[in-house]
This record gives sequence, C-alpha cells and structure tokens, in this order.
Amino acid sequence: MNPAVRLLAVAGPPFIDSDSIVDACLAAEAGGVTAVQVRLKDQPASTIQRSTERLVKELSIPVYVNDRADVALVAGAHGVHVGADDISPVAVRRLAPRPFLIGVSVGDRREAAVALGADVDYWSIGSIFATGSKADAGSPVGTVGFRGLARLAPAGIPVIGIGGIDASNAAEVFGSGAQGIAVIGAIFGAGNFEKAARRLRDIVDQASESPTRPPGGAPL
Repeated sequence: MNPAVRLLAVAGPPFIDSDSIVDACLAAEAGGVTAVQVRLKDQPASTIQRSTERLVKELSIPVYVNDRADVALVAGAHGVHVGADDISPVAVRRLAPRPFLIGVSVGDRREAAVALGADVDYWSIGSIFATGSKADAGSPVGTVGFRGLARLAPAGIPVIGIGGIDASNAAEVFGSGAQGIAVIGAIFGAGNFEKAARRLRDIVDQASESPTRPPGGAPL
C-alpha cells in the first residue's frame, strides 16, 4: 500500500492558481496531506512545469501532475494522474518505468477495464458525491457505486475516493473500503488550508486504526 495516497490534495482552480500554488501546498503539507496533485488544466505547459518544479523542490511529499505525463517527466514529478481523455496509462508506463507513479481515474466499468490493462499504482474512483470543483466529474456514483468499482481493482492496488469529499463524509468513504481520499475544495476552498488539512488527516488516521474490508471480504 502506497501511503502517499491516504490524503491527496488536488491543487488548482477554482481555488488557487499557479502564483499561489506553492504556498497553498506548503500549508496543506503542514496540515498532514500525504501527496499533492498539480491540476492547472488551462495553463500552458511551461507554467505547469515551473509550478511543478517549485513544488518538487519545496515539498517533502510526492508531487503528481494531472493529465500531462510529459510535463510530469520533464519537471521531475513523482508521478502523473490520467483520466479517460488523457494519454493511455499503458503508453505512459512504456515511457516511464518505475519508480515513476501512475494514478488513473475510474468512473465506470469501461474506465475500470482500461485501468485493468495498465500497470498503475492506484485507482481514483468517483465522483462519489456531487462536486462543483470539477466540471467533468460526471454523475456521482455514490458509496454503493464506489464499492462496485473497487471490487474490480487488482489485489494490492489502492483505491481512493474523489468527488465532493469533505470532513462531513470522509469517514463514510473510508467505511466503504477506500484506502485514501483525494480532495480539492475541502482544503483549498477553506480559509485556513493547514487547519482544513489537519481536520481531514485526523479522520484519515482514525480510519487507518480501524481498517475496513470491501464487499467480498478481501482486504483493500
């Protein structure tokens, strides 16, 4: 199990931009996030590269880049997160052997089938709840849908929840078998990033002390 995916902070609009991303992520790291994902979708590759390089230099936790495997590799990021409309995770792995990390979005069985054919490091399943932070998140799958998709993940591959997760429902997501959560607004939409991250980290740590099992009984 990769501990970096226990609490993954997704950094980018609508809450922060390339100018504020380093300070924001430093505050989130101080609050206990275990990794950050650079999500600057509408920015030029050069801007994403510079932001990623600064984060890699300043943070002591893993840094992923959303969508752009090329930028992740050039900027020295620890990994990339890809979705259904991005370059195939199979192609990414051909160009980037381990220890480079690959996360993949899974929102339905078709996307699960793609993920099953790739050598990836975690599945990010959702959107679990409705969210306004990600325009292309799709319809919420709920915790029941999360459980169904999580069953499809290969043994040993962490599954994390994403989409509308905050301190009010994070424990429910872990109770549904998630090994981690990815959040956007729950941290970067708060007034105090460090405090918001700490609140979530407390929930994550409590879930770690009370591990759950997904349907079927196999440990996640």
